[in-house]
Amino acid sequence: MPSTPLNLGILAHVDAGKTSLTERLLYEHGVIAALGSVDAGSTQTDSGELERERGITIRSAVASFRAGDRRVNLIDTPGHPDFIAEVERALAVLDAAVLVVSAVEGVQAQTRVLWRSLRRLGLPVLFFVNKIDRTGARTAGLVHELRSKLDADVIAVSAVRDPGTPAATARPDRSLDELHPLIAEETAAGRLHPVFFGSALTGEGVRELTAGLTTLLRPPPPGRTTSGLVFAVERAPGGEKIAYLRLFGGEVRERQRLRLTRPGGAVTGRVTGLSVPGTGERVLRAGGIARVRGLTGARVGDRLGDPPREAARQFSPPGLEALVEPRHPGQEAELHAALTGLADEDPLIRTRAAGAGRTSVLLYGAVQREVIADRLARDFGVEAVFGDVQPVYAERLIGTGHAERAFDKHRGNDFWATIGLRVEPGPRGSGLRYRHGAEWGAVPRAFHVATEEAVRRTLQQGLSGWEVLDCTVTVTRIGWKSPISTAADFRGLAPVVLLRALQRAGTRVHEPCHTVEVEVPADALSTVLGAMSALGAELSGSVPRADGWVITGVLPSRLVQDLARALPGLTHGEGALWSRPGPDRPVRGTPPVRARLDGDPLDREAYLRFLAAPSLTR
Repeated sequence: MPSTPLNLGILAHVDAGKTSLTERLLYEHGVIAALGSVDAGSTQTDSGELERERGITIRSAVASFRAGDRRVNLIDTPGHPDFIAEVERALAVLDAAVLVVSAVEGVQAQTRVLWRSLRRLGLPVLFFVNKIDRTGARTAGLVHELRSKLDADVIAVSAVRDPGTPAATARPDRSLDELHPLIAEETAAGRLHPVFFGSALTGEGVRELTAGLTTLLRPPPPGRTTSGLVFAVERAPGGEKIAYLRLFGGEVRERQRLRLTRPGGAVTGRVTGLSVPGTGERVLRAGGIARVRGLTGARVGDRLGDPPREAARQFSPPGLEALVEPRHPGQEAELHAALTGLADEDPLIRTRAAGAGRTSVLLYGAVQREVIADRLARDFGVEAVFGDVQPVYAERLIGTGHAERAFDKHRGNDFWATIGLRVEPGPRGSGLRYRHGAEWGAVPRAFHVATEEAVRRTLQQGLSGWEVLDCTVTVTRIGWKSPISTAADFRGLAPVVLLRALQRAGTRVHEPCHTVEVEVPADALSTVLGAMSALGAELSGSVPRADGWVITGVLPSRLVQDLARALPGLTHGEGALWSRPGPDRPVRGTPPVRARLDGDPLDREAYLRFLAAPSLTR
């Protein structure tokens, strides 16, 4: 029976050298015949043209090598903040991590953000201090910096000679040999973090790091029941979907039928192909990762069985939205299909038809927008034009409302259908609850389905054009006229009735917020507090820590990036920001309104013209 592999993440701030370290490890262990270069765009894990050109890692890549009797799966993760969700998903399938720090630049703000995420998961972490051969490289001072700025229990396990020169070397500190069993025990438990020095460019210190991977880290014991997580999805050259599955327990084989679950639903599929990276195996065993074919409905975040809680946790959706249209008329359908395909790879990039051949896309930031545009052109042959980016708001019900329309063409009902709907607010986080208060058998099933589909679609655009959150919709009345009524009558009438009910209940526009923690040096406290207050933050406290302060509060999600961009200038580059989704709050001042994309069911003439228009123009 093959030994359980170690799934290892390599993380770092931009330009610290994590992709170069990955290349060096693969080269040293015979996986690749020549070293790739980030500058030359020839790296193994940055396999996409766009990644090669930009010199940044965009999507998590998996490569594998064998060190002694241990197989190591390397997951090389993005370093750019726009792809932090990609990093978070990769962390969910790791057994341990190597956090790369530049010996020249030292601990950066993004280093601290990544460290915070690793600590939250309790993962064992090794440090690799890269670029010891660069001018300005530090050793002892950097170990102190790791302790003070990260509040990390670290121990240097290698010593450096001639740092900051091309002749720099790193060798094991033999005075620690007697302590090795204790260091290994504490490291595997995530309580102690050994620091290795070296240069990914020259290979110096990489052999010692490899020894640390095999002697200081160990995979967790496999689970007894079959469970796993889809943490990445890619497309083969022919368009076939390939899912990356991390298995926590059990086995998965070719021709096996799998059921994947996600919030609100499930998909099934048969495994038509399975390959375990770095091996010829066609069986995925507990602890391993495989590229799986045949799961055509799979999406990132799908669960197999009951994976560990942290692996299955949900991530907040992007807080920005942009409308996209093709540069060349006639490619509207191709654009929408391409964006839907990209959303399969990353479901947090939600898409929806936006009318007039446009598609709405949710985003994390400007770099991600550029990446999507480039992928649309390269992979799908569609040049896209992005409109202005705007924050994504939501609506919440103020009270309860009811409305109904009976079929009577002489009294303003343009549809052969009768519908009554009641709306009422639900508990936060409850989502949409759709209930049948009218007799199910009163109309054919297809009419019930059409009504529910229309209700769910309409709630994506409330009275101010934003999605209505956490509400209960009850069908109080439903009727039809045989044989005239069709499902289209119910799809057409339901939005009219629903919006009338929303009008009577009233809605208030809310803006999404993040709970933030900002670590700043002592002399920047008042400056940062003032900047946060000016951005509309609700401050909840400031606590002294080490050589600075930690400020906590709630900030509108649309302004988190503004704070992140301003923080280096306010703190001389020493500030660090952590954020996570927090409770939304009512918009202060005039609430923003988003243009409707459904013809406005409250405007009879405009709505009827919308329904009569060809589908591609809507």
